[in-house]
Amino acid sequence: MTYCVAVTLKAGMVFASDSRTNAGVDHVSSFRKMRVFSRDGDRVIVILSSGNLSITQSAINLLEEDHREPSAKRTLYDARSMYEVAEMVGQALREVRQRDAPFLQQANVDAGASFIVGGQIAGGRQRLFQIYTEGNFIESTAETTYFQIGESKYGKPVIDRVIKPETSLLEATKCLLVSFDSTMRSNISVGLPIDLLIYRTDTLRVAFQHQILESDPYFNMVHQRWGEGLRKVFTELPNPDWNVGFEQ
Repeated sequence: MTYCVAVTLKAGMVFASDSRTNAGVDHVSSFRKMRVFSRDGDRVIVILSSGNLSITQSAINLLEEDHREPSAKRTLYDARSMYEVAEMVGQALREVRQRDAPFLQQANVDAGASFIVGGQIAGGRQRLFQIYTEGNFIESTAETTYFQIGESKYGKPVIDRVIKPETSLLEATKCLLVSFDSTMRSNISVGLPIDLLIYRTDTLRVAFQHQILESDPYFNMVHQRWGEGLRKVFTELPNPDWNVGFEQ
């Protein structure tokens, strides 16, 4: 299992993904699930992946092979829009699943996979897409400014309460880290390191990229203070005054 999330705001975009992959409690590994395709002044494309690792890696590698192949007609570096990028990622996912899924299914292995794709290409606006395992996709809107894939349910409530289009990039980053902390607290299949990337609108270059390790002081502070804050707020909430015979 994994957890990836991306938000698009007026100020820019924030992407985050964990690095834990497990095939049982005794086989836990770390694999990065964020790929960045960027060329300063021209484009920033970020891809987050979830699901069957062999499927997602093969789809990304197929896109990278297309870039290295001189005869390739379409690459992520010559795509004319983010919509075209989403189409290319969806097509790569379909191609890999058509090739590998029947064999995986024979061994009762789930071949499902999904992506979040976001960024900006010169001449266009920043856009964010969620690509489903079938290769089709949807785009974020003003009402839905973020996408999650993987183990999303534990980290969703704090994002719903905090993130708005006007939220600053640093506030959004803080919110996503709290979302990750909540997820990691409730599900051991999601874990550090966390890959983090911040993009500022219309700059066409990566503003900040960082990998959060277990020793990261800021994330450890968030983990401690968020837990303490929740307990404090809970304690301060008044008990219900319903007269149902409860003992004090």
